[in-house]
Formats: sequence, structure tokens, C-alpha cells
Amino acid sequence: MKLRTFLASAVATAAALAFASPMAMAQTKYKSEYRMSLVLGTAFPWGKGGELWADKVRERTQGRINIKLYPGTSLVQGDQTREFSALRQGVIDMAVGSTINWSPQVKSLNLFSMPFLFPNFKAVDAVTQGEVGQEIFTTLEKSGVVPLAWGENGYREISNSKHAIKTPADLKGMKIRVVGSPLFLDTFTALGANPTQMSWADAQPAMASGAVDGQENPIGVYMAAKLQSVGQKHLTMWGYMNDPLIFVVNKDVWASWTPADQAIVKQAALDAAKEEVAIARKGLVEADKPLLKDLAGLGVTVTTPNAAEREAFVKATRPVFDKWKSQIGAPLVDKAEKAIAASQK
Repeated sequence: MKLRTFLASAVATAAALAFASPMAMAQTKYKSEYRMSLVLGTAFPWGKGGELWADKVRERTQGRINIKLYPGTSLVQGDQTREFSALRQGVIDMAVGSTINWSPQVKSLNLFSMPFLFPNFKAVDAVTQGEVGQEIFTTLEKSGVVPLAWGENGYREISNSKHAIKTPADLKGMKIRVVGSPLFLDTFTALGANPTQMSWADAQPAMASGAVDGQENPIGVYMAAKLQSVGQKHLTMWGYMNDPLIFVVNKDVWASWTPADQAIVKQAALDAAKEEVAIARKGLVEADKPLLKDLAGLGVTVTTPNAAEREAFVKATRPVFDKWKSQIGAPLVDKAEKAIAASQK
């Protein structure tokens, strides 16, 4: 009797599952909330990109996929370099992450930190949106995440509290806060500076107290963080590297969604990334660069090296470029250089 009851129950359950819609079955796997890791909040272009992505996904999936933002890399206690590992392990579901912060785990991402490789935004776009960008996405997929779109933190410029920086000699002995990347240490050491690694959370108090003399970051970060208020009165627009952002999803989370929802999330990432890049470049792509006028109005001394002055920085960091070319992979760097050269014609 018990066996007959059990069999009847099993048949009923199987029938119910057979008639359940694929969407309903998939929804049983969906989380009530997905955690998106960000280094910077929504006052910055970076955080705004994450917000745009989350909002578009929520709206286009009618709330099936609900994303909560966790700025300040709070899911890994503020340790930016641990973000990628946590993403692979499933501690983080989604992220808009920096190529710099993930480069310790994915060597090819160091390409974007190569000193003075990218002369302008055309060069950046030629690499991220071309064959090299796709090759890097393939590498990321093999590393356990699903990359969907390229965003941008921006060209990293250098500021300090001491004096204008026009030549490598101006950096001699200067304590510069840098992110936790060996390539950054090599670059600033080659320029005669004293690079000091610290998280962004620790950097602003260090600048305010004078524990460090300067820092390097995109203009959007400088402006949003009001770094002129912590003594960073001298800014040099040297564009020594660009920091693209990558919109990614943990591979297991991705696999748990229906193909239709995957398509929605991907298109939302592409749309949000396009808007985010425009926000990051606003005021810098126009011929008169209105953002620099805004900075001057805040009492900031803005220095833009001429071609000869810039070349001195290029020459001083060339040994670093050559060393890291072999570490990243010469074929990939060569492909990037060819794409960049073609973009300048």
C-alpha cells in the first residue's frame, strides 16, 4: 500500500514537471538578489556604469534578475586585487572590474597598463573592440567568468602636492600612491619616484596627511573625489595608460539563467558600457577639453607635456615596456601595436 502511494506521488510529480514551463523551472534556480562588485560608487563613471547595467537588467527582465551594488569592493573587504578570485569562486555574482585589479590573475590584462602604449581614445577602441579585445575575452572565459562588454575608467593622469611634473626628473623621490600591480611599481621606479601600494580607501587620508605626495588616476576619479581638497593641486595630463573596465558575470550564475535572460543581460551590459564610456570621456574628447578649464577654475595647475616632453617619459619607461612585453606575451602586444598604428591613419 505504501509502495503504491509512493509511486502515485512520483508519477504526479513527474507529470507536474513535464507540464511546467521552462521559465518557471529556471526561475526556481534564480537568486532573489545578485551581488555586483564595484570599486567606486555611483558618483564616479565606474559606479554609474554598474548602476546603469543593474537598472537595465531589472527593467528588461521584469525583476526576474535583481542586482544589488556593492561599491568599495566591500564583498572582499576593500581588497581590490582579490575581486577576480572571489568572482571565480562565486563569492561575487557580477562585477564591473578594472583590468589593473584583475591583472595579477590574468596576465594579458597587463597590456593596458603598458606605459605610453595608447596615444588616444581611438587607439583604446581599436584594441578593446577588435581582435585583441576578443582574444582577451576568450582568456577570461577560460579563467571562469563570462565577459560581456568593455567599459572605461579612463586615462590615468598624475597629480601631486609639490610641484608641476614636466620631466621624469620632477618625479625623483616623490611618494606616489599606486594600485597593487608589479607593473606600476616598475614604471614609477623607472621614473625615479617612490611608488607606494595602497587601497583607494587608504589613499585619500594618506594624501590629506602628506604621507604620500601624489597619485595617478583618471580625471573622472580626481573630480568626483575632489582631490584638490587634499592638497593635489598639480595635475599633469600625460595619459601614460588607459584603464578599461570589463562587465562580467560568474560562469555558474550565467549558466543558471535561461538563454533569453542571458541575451537580455548581455545586451544590457553592452548598452550600459557604451553610456559609461561616454560619461568617462565627457569633457575630454572635445577640442577645447572643457574639463581642464573646470579644473583650472578649482585652483589646480594643469600641465600638458608637449611631444618632446612626453617622449622623455616614454624613453625612461621603455625598459619596463620591453620587460613586460615578454611577460604578457609578445604576439598579443604586437597585435595591439598593429591595431593602434592602423587606428592612427
